[in-house]
Amino acid sequence: MNNTTKDKVLTTVQGRLGRITLNRPRAINALDHQMIDEVQAALVKWEEDDDVVAVLVDGAGDRGLCAGGDVRMMRDSAIAGDTRAAAFWRDEYLLNAHIARYTKPYVVLMDGVVMGGGVGISAHGSVRVVSERSVIGMPETTIGFVPDVGGTHLLSRAPGELGTHLALTAGSVGATDALHLGLADHYVPSGRTADLIAALEGITSAEEITEVVAGHAETPPAGDLLEQRHWIDACYGADTVEEIVARLRSHGDPEAAKAAETILSKSPTSVKVTLEALRRAGKLPNLSAVLEQEYRISCAALSSPDLVEGVRAQIVDKDRNPAWDPARLEEVTDVERFFAPAPGGPLGLVDGDAR
Repeated sequence: MNNTTKDKVLTTVQGRLGRITLNRPRAINALDHQMIDEVQAALVKWEEDDDVVAVLVDGAGDRGLCAGGDVRMMRDSAIAGDTRAAAFWRDEYLLNAHIARYTKPYVVLMDGVVMGGGVGISAHGSVRVVSERSVIGMPETTIGFVPDVGGTHLLSRAPGELGTHLALTAGSVGATDALHLGLADHYVPSGRTADLIAALEGITSAEEITEVVAGHAETPPAGDLLEQRHWIDACYGADTVEEIVARLRSHGDPEAAKAAETILSKSPTSVKVTLEALRRAGKLPNLSAVLEQEYRISCAALSSPDLVEGVRAQIVDKDRNPAWDPARLEEVTDVERFFAPAPGGPLGLVDGDAR
């Protein structure tokens, strides 16, 4: 495939390795609709090409793999009342499902920032590599949205209530915690990444992937999150956000109290819908079913004032002072509407996702 330096997605074949590089370094490779389509097209082509035995995905620049999706477009779409955001999510979630069931090794370098849509394009892959620079998270409640791209599938299956904590606080984790949470598989220091890529470009069969990656992997440094499970599991096991906040405030651990205030700074609607989405996702059979649920939630969020306001406060005006509506947890009474069928119908996914 031919590329130019202006291409947002660079696709090349080196030997028997197909390589996809997200190429918007100034935006930390944030995904727009065109990029979603181009990644999907490359994956489809290489899946049918016997000369390509594996795929490698990375990001251009030195800041990260991917900072998320096109939230400005989502806000504009919500204001205009058009279908741009829904169409973007449809194709993005179909891509996420395709990655999870990809029939060839899908190696992804989760170096640097990996947020929101970046998690969707990486954490469903079969060989997920993190480094000491990795910062991984689902920041959606900060912008009046709900974790998507299969994020509620991943976080609902994390040990204990760690996933609930990350989802409600919009927190992020480093390499070691990502490994424990099930978001990654291997730790390779960023200084060894170039050697790993060179080794992968020399493979002749898919069976070599495991040995090549393991040969460059090292033991990660200590993480932080697991040491906090004593209060995370105790507090986040509650049935409502109000009770979770009450438990956090009364627990006695300073970090628990800090988490309570963080949750209270997020969109009340978003954190309530997120908790319900996580609980339901944990009972759904596979990623396809969860993505269908997330699509319904995302489409419903277009009619919520908090998505427009949250993106304004964080991305557009950057005053970091959103006026949530409703402003208090107890004023959020209609969570069920977020789980109603999407106006455009379901994604039409089938069962059989790998993760």
